[in-house]
Amino acid sequence: MAAAKPERLTKQEWVYRQLRERILSGAFGPGYRVVIESLAAEFAVSALPVREAVRRLEAEGLVVYRPNAGAQVAPADPGLFDEEMVVLALLEGYATALAAKELAPEDIEELRSINRRMREAMENMDTLAFGRLNQEFHSIIFDHCPNPSLVEMARDVARRLDAIRRTVFVQIPYRGAASVQEHDRLIELLEGGAPPAKIERAAREHKLHTVESFRRWRVEHPIKAGS
Repeated sequence: MAAAKPERLTKQEWVYRQLRERILSGAFGPGYRVVIESLAAEFAVSALPVREAVRRLEAEGLVVYRPNAGAQVAPADPGLFDEEMVVLALLEGYATALAAKELAPEDIEELRSINRRMREAMENMDTLAFGRLNQEFHSIIFDHCPNPSLVEMARDVARRLDAIRRTVFVQIPYRGAASVQEHDRLIELLEGGAPPAKIERAAREHKLHTVESFRRWRVEHPIKAGS
């Protein structure tokens, strides 16, 4: 069931946000048929705002049109993980550099506490807890970035990556020990008041190391035709 429409939003904008949220959250997975008439009935609107919302999603690459099938959620592509991670590395690196001067001592201690729990999760082979704590770690930094537009862009990319992780048929390499060590280094830079460029580079490289690991994994595990 769709949420109630806030008064300040147009019907088109509300439908667009509803559909986008479902795609990014994985509720509408790759290949899901976007039937305009059905959605219009669900949202209690005419077909026009739904059609306009779908066009916006198509422009963003989240929806594609297939001959004889109509609009569908874009298929999951393992190569997209690589591309999105590079984008996130750039955005997150800059956001971390901007957030550095806004972090209080208690924020630094919270980052350190989360990283300790990540290490414990790694030792216990609890990858789900590790992933959740990793998101908390970076959320603290995002919450202190003074550029909300940048943060919104980074979080959108991160959510698309989460959707890819849930739907794509390859496994994303697990970098537990290396990731925790890189967090330790980032905390040192943040706590020590390192130059913004140095902080940005460390945060960016932290994400790019995952890209490198994924690229190696794909070479070792080539995708077979028809998979």
